[in-house]
Amino acid sequence: MSTLPHCPQCQSEFVYADGPLLICPECAHEWPAEGNNADASEDDAARVVRDAVGNVLQDGDAVTVVKDLKIKGSSLVVKVGTKVRSIRLIEGDHDIDCKIDGIGPMQLKSEFVKKA
Repeated sequence: MSTLPHCPQCQSEFVYADGPLLICPECAHEWPAEGNNADASEDDAARVVRDAVGNVLQDGDAVTVVKDLKIKGSSLVVKVGTKVRSIRLIEGDHDIDCKIDGIGPMQLKSEFVKKA
């Protein structure tokens, strides 16, 4: 038997789950499921960033670039073997924030670096 709560708007008992939301078919009210929000926050807390060979990266690590990386809007290239010190992990597609000597501040993807 389902243990879903009643609709907070119309008190209907015919509530169903659709992904991270609970939906009432009678009044079309949607609200986040409480259990799913806790799971999402645990996923964020347990987020692990790994380099190209599977090593876990942390703030302050030094990494080495494993592929030539062209910089958009510039003729500069970050060459293979370039060492980047004191990285900072951030959210998003490019999950490493760093400063490369001779180039300046930039963001890198963890799949193009390995831990030094």
